[in-house]
Amino acid sequence: MAAEAGTIQVVAAATAASDHAASSPLVLASASPTRRALLQAAGLHFTTFPAGIDEADVKRAALAQQATAADTALLLARRKAEAVDQPGAVVIGCDQILVCNDLWYDKPPDLPAARRQLRSLRGQAHTLQTACVARRDDTELFSHVAAPRLFMRAFSDRFLDSYLAEEGEAILGSVGAYRLEGPGIQLFDRIEGDHTAILGLPMLPLLGFLRALGMIAD
Repeated sequence: MAAEAGTIQVVAAATAASDHAASSPLVLASASPTRRALLQAAGLHFTTFPAGIDEADVKRAALAQQATAADTALLLARRKAEAVDQPGAVVIGCDQILVCNDLWYDKPPDLPAARRQLRSLRGQAHTLQTACVARRDDTELFSHVAAPRLFMRAFSDRFLDSYLAEEGEAILGSVGAYRLEGPGIQLFDRIEGDHTAILGLPMLPLLGFLRALGMIAD
């Protein structure tokens, strides 16, 4: 079944197991400093175990099967959560795919690629299909896909050159080659959707799930 942006799925087993949830450690299956900062800012206690999966291979298979970007982001988040072997822990996996004019974008490998990518996004609207999955042992407890939409302004090449010079390789960790928490905000005319989903982890749905599970105070 295709994932719908903005939907939440909480498996019934999560509610049934809530009595034991308070003692379950929380694990973030990501090396992203931004996702880690979001969890820390929310006051959550967790450990980080980056998941090593072949994202390119998963995307190629998804494209061959004509999967949507939302479904593929959800699959990648699921694979990352599955890849972390921490018995009894609630493991959070996340992923994000940028879609513009039906094209999927990956993180640029270098600054020339980032420049080409930003020029292709310039003056266009794009969507960030942002998925989050939580599982414990062999059970998926939660899944969510958000789809914030961003409208990039028609900036000049002069601005682009100055932006790249200021940001440097810091933007290479972003699928959009921008950091909204930094000078990247200047690239946009309008933004629609959850700011934390744009940063890569939809926090409000995740916090709601953790409250329902009994891992944080209701």
